[in-house]
Amino acid sequence: MEYKDYYKILEVDKKASKEEIKKQYKKLARKYHPDVNPGNKEAEEKFKAINEAHEVLSDDEKRQKYDSLGADWQRYQQTGGRTGGFDWAQYAQDANAGGGRYTYQTEEEGSDFSDFFSSIFGSMGGGGRRSSMRSKGQDYSAELTVFMEEAFHGVKKTFTLHDKSLRINIKPGVEDGQVIRLKGNGGPGRNGAEPGDLYITLRVPADPRFTRQGNDIYIDAQVPVYRAALGGDFFVDTLDGQLKLKIKPETKNGTLLRLKGKGFPVYNQPGQFGDLYVKVVLQLPEALTDKEKELFQQLAQLRNDK
Repeated sequence: MEYKDYYKILEVDKKASKEEIKKQYKKLARKYHPDVNPGNKEAEEKFKAINEAHEVLSDDEKRQKYDSLGADWQRYQQTGGRTGGFDWAQYAQDANAGGGRYTYQTEEEGSDFSDFFSSIFGSMGGGGRRSSMRSKGQDYSAELTVFMEEAFHGVKKTFTLHDKSLRINIKPGVEDGQVIRLKGNGGPGRNGAEPGDLYITLRVPADPRFTRQGNDIYIDAQVPVYRAALGGDFFVDTLDGQLKLKIKPETKNGTLLRLKGKGFPVYNQPGQFGDLYVKVVLQLPEALTDKEKELFQQLAQLRNDK
């Protein structure tokens, strides 16, 4: 029977911690999962070996027993296959021996655990039946478009993924590229294990009217030149409806007005907002009437007199 080097299969050192083993297992399992490699028999076998290695090395009792076997197996090989002090019987136990320390489900030949594993941690006996393993389902990923106004107010979205209809509640303040996790909405688990998760990357396209920088919003306000010169009230469109601004007399072109707390809502922090910055862009009058031209000429003469 061929010895399986579980440390080599998981690509970890023999002194690796349980956390290191868990992290490496997740990395390799995601890479070789059958759902990611449909029809790839080599990847499927690799996936089975990775899960088997994790089953052993993540369990303190199994790992200790396996490590002891490793030393004995090495002596066995050095003797050219003769006994050489190697007692295989102490390892080839039934799973229910010793008070039923290990309990496994079984399924027909072709399931996930190897004969090597079964010989050490429990012979299921007859018909080539092997131990069956549990593994969490594959994580899925998807992208979802959320427009600027939806990101500002929050929105409920319904979409279909893998023939499954999902409804997601998006809170106000989400950003482009933000990832939301929907637990249990990934691929099905194996042999009763929990399903994977769904990770949704939100895409918030740019809006021609507004520029967002963090939680602050920048907009341009086309202010008539006479309003900027004389001052007065001016209404500007925002993501939260029209807002009245007080324009001071002689406001210059390019002036940036800051409205505190009128920007984007801060994600997951109700009642907190960024700021709104309004840039004054002077708007010259067009299609002047004769009377308007006359008045502008009078103004020009007055200014020249000064």
